[in-house]
This record gives sequence, C-alpha cells and structure tokens, in this order.
Amino acid sequence: MDEYKYLAIVEWAKKYIEEQGLRPDDRFLSENELCSIHNVSRQTVRQALKMLENENVICRVRGSGTFVKEASAAAPAERLSVGVISTYFSDYIFPSIVTGIESVLKRNNTAMQLSITQNQVFEETQALRNMINHGVSGLIIEPSKSALPNPNRKLYDEIKAKNIPVVFFNAKYPWADFPCVMMDDIEAGKLVTDYLFHSGHKKISAIFALDDIQGHNRYQGYIKSCEEQGIVTAEQNVLWYSTSERASLFSLSESRILSLLKESTAVVCYNDKLAVELLNFCKSRGISVPDDISIVGIDDSKLATICDVHLTTVKHPHQLLGEKAAEQLLSLMQNPKAESKDVLCKPELVIRDSVRKIK
Repeated sequence: MDEYKYLAIVEWAKKYIEEQGLRPDDRFLSENELCSIHNVSRQTVRQALKMLENENVICRVRGSGTFVKEASAAAPAERLSVGVISTYFSDYIFPSIVTGIESVLKRNNTAMQLSITQNQVFEETQALRNMINHGVSGLIIEPSKSALPNPNRKLYDEIKAKNIPVVFFNAKYPWADFPCVMMDDIEAGKLVTDYLFHSGHKKISAIFALDDIQGHNRYQGYIKSCEEQGIVTAEQNVLWYSTSERASLFSLSESRILSLLKESTAVVCYNDKLAVELLNFCKSRGISVPDDISIVGIDDSKLATICDVHLTTVKHPHQLLGEKAAEQLLSLMQNPKAESKDVLCKPELVIRDSVRKIK
C-alpha cells in the first residue's frame, strides 16, 4: 500500500506543523526523518513533499533543507482547493476511493486537502472547521457514524450559507440535503443473501454495524431477501455492533456468535473486514468454512482474496465512486444550480469459495 501512503503523510505534516507551532521560515523535517517516522520509502516521502510544496505548505531550498511557508501564500489564485474528509485511509477500500478523487481533481488543476476522522464525530468537527478556515472551494465528505444523531448539523448549515458545495460519499446523514455518491447498499445486502438462498441455505444469520447507514441499508437488503423467501423472523438472527467496538466483538460477544453459528448454515457479514475476522474466529474454534458454515462479505476488498478461504462478496466500485464524487463536486463548483441528485453505483456479486451449496 506504499503507493497511497503519501496522502496520509501530507495530512500528518499539516497537523504536525500546527501542533508544533511552526511558523513561516521555520525548518521542517528532512526526507530521512519522515522516512523513519512513517516507515516508508524515500519515493513516497518525496511524493508527499511535492504535494505539500504544490499547496505552498512548505518550500524546499537546495542545499539548505525544507522550510514552512507562509500560510497566507497558499495556492495561486487560479488554482482551486477541495477538502476531502474520509473516515479512514490507510487500508481497506479507502485508498482507492481517495485516489479516484485525487485523479479527477488533478486533471482539473484543483488541489486536494485530505483529513481523516477515524469515524469520530469530534474529528469531523475539527476537519470541517479547518477546511472552512483554509477557504476550500468545495468539500467531499464521508460522514462519521452516519446512522447516529450528529452535533455538526449547525456547521453544515454554515457551510451551506457560505455556498460551499458539498458531495458526500459512501453515505450521508438522513437530514442532509447534499448529494451523495454511494454503492446501492440495500441491493448489496440483498445480492449476497439471495445467493445464499439460491445455494440451498435456509438458516441465514447476519452481523451488521449499527452506527453507519451502510449497516442499516445492508440489513434492509438482507431482510428483503428473507421476506421474499417467506422468512419473517430474520431479525432475530441478526447481531448488531458498534464500529468502535469491532476489535473486541469476537471476545465480548463470543457466546452470542457461537450461538448464531450453531443455529445457522450461513452468515452475511457487514463487510469483508468483518467476514475475515469471522473466518479467523471459526478457524480458532475448529469450525470449517464453508463445510460447517458459509460466510459472505461485502465490498470485494483486497482482504477477500488474501484469507485462507477466498470470500464470496459484492464488488464495491472503489475508485470509480471516488471519481464520480469528484466530478459531481466540480460540476457544482462551476455551476451551483447544476443538478445534484444522489448517484447509486450498482453492486456486482463476486463468487468465490466461502459458500457451500446445499442440495
């Protein structure tokens, strides 16, 4: 993933300058220091420094080193800047999404400021405020804990009052009237559940994230598929979890998960990351996949094919989604009255080895 890490270094460098109180003409870290801190190649660091230089955050003086540049001397007037706020970045599907956004912005001579929230509402507050203060011309945002009440609503009202166009990606808040580019998560949940039924499974359980809208939508798809099969008690076979507690899910809810597995022949997982963790859980308990239990994921991340049993899953459009979000934002920046409907990307089923057919 080294090829994507320069964007994370760019964001880290901006925070470092702010937190250390560095002022214009103060010396910044060297290439060697950045390589050591982030454990990346010199090429990756040079990509990050080049981007920071293009945004006028730093300047490099041959033979002297790297220095902080005057913040007010930001990018040239003719070059616009877009703020991109993502819940995560370093792994899973997020590098591809951000790369898609960046590729479109770069082709249109538009700079990108990246901020990561770790799916924390307070971090989103800080990121939004920083973006506004830095005078971005538009925002591309993945909301934090999108299914829960959000205290940033007044901040979004302020953004709207300032006529700063916004495009959400992956999800949006129920109250938000900004457009969103996302995969059809309801259809994704239905696709994998339909496939399990078509493979002969009747007892299908599921595990979904409760604090993200994607979890609710994928649950809707699961329920819709079950109802079409005449199963009206499917909700009793669902385990909900908070994304912030996912790391401890299999220890804190071990008995509940074992009970689900015992009562089921297949499990629908919120995403591939969870599905791989369930695969590992089963392996540690001597439960064979797919012989004893079938497992499906959603997103078709790289994780789907580096695990012991390759996952049947649904393909998330990744980079294409990022490109479409950037294209829609640029359209709104050029013409605020342009049509701004939600864009739903169609999911595709990817069949691999994690599902056993029952005759």
